[in-house]
Amino acid sequence: MSRVPKLDDVAKLAGVSTATVSRVINHYGPLSQKTINKVHQAMETLNYHPNALARAMQGKSSKFIGLIFPNLTNPFFAELVQNLESKLFMKGYKVIIASAAENEQIEHDYLGMLMANQVDGIISGSHNLQVKEYQRISAPIVSFDRHLAKDIPVVSADNYQGGKLAAQFLFKNKAEKIAVLVDEDTSVSPTLDRLQAAIDFFTKNNVSFDPLDSNEIELEKVFPGPYDGVIASNDISALKIAAIFQKNGSILNKDFFITGYDGSRVIREIAPQLPTVIQPIEKIAEVLVSTLLQQIDDPNKQAVSTILPVAFWPGLKDK
Repeated sequence: MSRVPKLDDVAKLAGVSTATVSRVINHYGPLSQKTINKVHQAMETLNYHPNALARAMQGKSSKFIGLIFPNLTNPFFAELVQNLESKLFMKGYKVIIASAAENEQIEHDYLGMLMANQVDGIISGSHNLQVKEYQRISAPIVSFDRHLAKDIPVVSADNYQGGKLAAQFLFKNKAEKIAVLVDEDTSVSPTLDRLQAAIDFFTKNNVSFDPLDSNEIELEKVFPGPYDGVIASNDISALKIAAIFQKNGSILNKDFFITGYDGSRVIREIAPQLPTVIQPIEKIAEVLVSTLLQQIDDPNKQAVSTILPVAFWPGLKDK
């Protein structure tokens, strides 16, 4: 792991004093635009972030962990972050939660903020930025469900098995016209294995299906359509589609079949009729935390990636 750049490094590269760098950072005193630009360029080149949280704690642990996730409106991410926060608190850490809102610039700014505050580590489950952004981070990182770099461990539930379980469910229930929702993700993500598993299973069993880009279609215009089986990319999407079928008088798990993905506690409580692949949220949080803390304790030890088993909830029959 590369050495964290310091104020002296910025001053040396910019050809100014450390006092001048400090004045630029704190917007203090008269400074020429040329000097400001030189300092900012040096900071960017070195990936230097001024320490906003713990300037007085030089050489000490900040006891803060950064969490970056796409959004907290999805019950799955909300439950996962809650579990992470609880488990980290028990280990003596507080968290800075960053919701990247599926926006590349927001994620970029949050990464800068986390490094400026000198967090001890980062757990990231966001898919906006290119891998190179994370390769420049000096703090230990653990990824949830995304390949960031060869030396950054990934914790995920078994996406391939999850996709296979969803396909098997529709096959078992003799769905004849199947739609598979594809959530186009340009990042290098293990979640792509879900789609591959469904394709493999349907191909092996000579079952035809229509791949539909969820970012390009209007659900109300596509469903129910000719379909009696749907593999959705997550539980929220599955419930929206199920509601469209039900408005048309169809009964879930009788007239049509649909599978969600994630199986958070709140979804299973409010919609127990929804078939879904269950990711082991508490276990995922446990492994993410333990993997990150191992890296913090021993930065030179190569952390290993982990794939956790998934389960399938077939849903209750609508009466």
